[in-house]
Amino acid sequence: MIERLLIANRGEIARRIMRTCRQLGVVSVAVFSDADADAAFVQDADLAVGIGGNTPAESYLRVDAILDAAQRAGADAIHPGYGFLAENAEFAQAVLDAGLTFVGPTPDAIAAMGSKLEAKRRMADAGVPLLPSVELTGLDGAVALRAASEVGYPLLIKASAGGGGRGMRIVTDASELEIAVSGAVREAESAFGDGTIYAERYVSPSRHVEVQIFGDATGQVVHFHERECSIQRRHQKIIEEAPSPSLDDATRTALHEAAVAAGKAIGYTNAGTVEFLLAPTGEFFFLEVNTRLQVEHPVTEEVLGVDLVELQLAVAAGGVVPEQSAIGPVRGHAVEVRLYAEDPMQSFLPSTGTLSAFEIPGDLRVESAIEGAGEVTQYYDPMIAKVIAHAPTRPAACRKLAASLSAATIHGIRTNRELLVRTLRHAEFLGDQGDSEFLTRNDPAELGRPLVEGNDRSLTAIVAALALQSENRRRDSHTPAASSGFRNVATVPQQVRLGSGDDEITVAYRFRHGRLVHLAVDDEVFDDATVYSVTADRVDLAVAGVRRQFDVSVGDERVVVQSMAGTAVFEPRPRFTEPGVVVEAGSTVASMPGMIVALPVTVGDVIAVGDVLVVMEAMKMELSIAASSAGTVSAIEVIVGDSVDAGTVLVVISGEDE
Repeated sequence: MIERLLIANRGEIARRIMRTCRQLGVVSVAVFSDADADAAFVQDADLAVGIGGNTPAESYLRVDAILDAAQRAGADAIHPGYGFLAENAEFAQAVLDAGLTFVGPTPDAIAAMGSKLEAKRRMADAGVPLLPSVELTGLDGAVALRAASEVGYPLLIKASAGGGGRGMRIVTDASELEIAVSGAVREAESAFGDGTIYAERYVSPSRHVEVQIFGDATGQVVHFHERECSIQRRHQKIIEEAPSPSLDDATRTALHEAAVAAGKAIGYTNAGTVEFLLAPTGEFFFLEVNTRLQVEHPVTEEVLGVDLVELQLAVAAGGVVPEQSAIGPVRGHAVEVRLYAEDPMQSFLPSTGTLSAFEIPGDLRVESAIEGAGEVTQYYDPMIAKVIAHAPTRPAACRKLAASLSAATIHGIRTNRELLVRTLRHAEFLGDQGDSEFLTRNDPAELGRPLVEGNDRSLTAIVAALALQSENRRRDSHTPAASSGFRNVATVPQQVRLGSGDDEITVAYRFRHGRLVHLAVDDEVFDDATVYSVTADRVDLAVAGVRRQFDVSVGDERVVVQSMAGTAVFEPRPRFTEPGVVVEAGSTVASMPGMIVALPVTVGDVIAVGDVLVVMEAMKMELSIAASSAGTVSAIEVIVGDSVDAGTVLVVISGEDE
């Protein structure tokens, strides 16, 4: 029996594991970096040990620090969660060598499946269908080109030790291979400490279907049915569901049998996931075995009524898995979304900063890294939370999840909430076209636009302006008796300028004897509006005889308005523009904090629009910063390895278009 469990991870997965620990009476031990000292998972733990540093390499990837923390806290077992060291065979062996229980498969199984190339060899021997592939690590240009041509284009560059979409690049022809390989190696080394890569035939459109398996020390391997995770961005899942809506009974049975055969072929123990690619022809091909718990495991738990973490702990302590006949049947449908701190309207640019308010209403399962409010830093994955809905049918689960996300309180940073809501409501997704190309056919920028549009947009702009002025009056110590909108010329309306995305909105209003006598948004006049009450956090407003109440959050840089239509965010614009910091013409600046990992240009290079100038790493992802104008590189203000803040000048281009 495990009595004291150290969780070698952070964020929402650490909190998820702690929840099961509390139910079982197991003492939970957290480890935390300097950046995570005040994080919610640290507060949730029974015990917590600081391991220093900010970046993963300085903290959660340090085997010595993790084992030292376990010794100091008196832990008798370690759960790796997912990511970081979860699929590191050397770490699993070090845990065992330290006399501790490792909650996961054996080091040998991790090593075999941790190398996706070795996994493919094992699966070929077991008769599992495979896509053509070839290892590219260490091959020079000409040899790599010949090897890639044997696989055939288009192909996908993948990290052998990878997961979560990191180290992946799509290559459509030979001219793209060299840059894709170097980028994939660099990202794989940063994320996993292993730059081994390979090329695999790219099938598109396709479906991504995976089977949850469990094994024990007696050699028994069972499956817990399947999940579908076809909606992805940057090869990383954003919507997952169980059961898969894409399988007929015969294919479903064949997938389950292939997954169990794969597990038995490697003597698999504990929780694992066998991932398959489902082609348009109905054929399926082995992709990989993830030797850990998956981010999307809650949808399996919801449709089967099981606790997979509890079973992990039981098997690690010597228990056995249930008989296959005792698992199931599937009850209803579950859908999970990954809420990320990123902007779909800006090519999924990660967003950092303070999440000032966070709450998702409704009868949902929410597993979040943040409780109420918190910081989203540049050092870790941008996922804020997993949000899961369970209902009797798939359409009902999607409606339930979309409604709660739309009404959620998410203040302070940009997220992918709007894209998730629109996808859950999209006819293609609800039909039979929710495949891997969904976000290619449907522009993420369009899906990610604000949910509040049309007349609702005007109403929320009015609410934002009134609440902002109410807050300004509250803060005013010089003329506290004056009403909102007071001015010397009483017949001229008060104007409030608000930014909303790339647009600017002007709200004009005038009160007389406490009654609203004029109200307009840009050129649209509202003659039939009545204001019942206004504060900085709530506005009661009627337009055309329909009365609504809005919740508002007024901050220094933005005003957030919530209504049944969704959430609208506005940025107050100053009446008079203040001079800011002068940036040299032609300057390319960092859009967010990060580290410089590559500089593919030098001073004097002639640049065309779209050429990559700088490659940054932020939130465990590589971001390529391209030239927005043509010209000649006249200055490079950073070097590889520099950590930069948002707004830092990186490269200066001189020329006619600067």
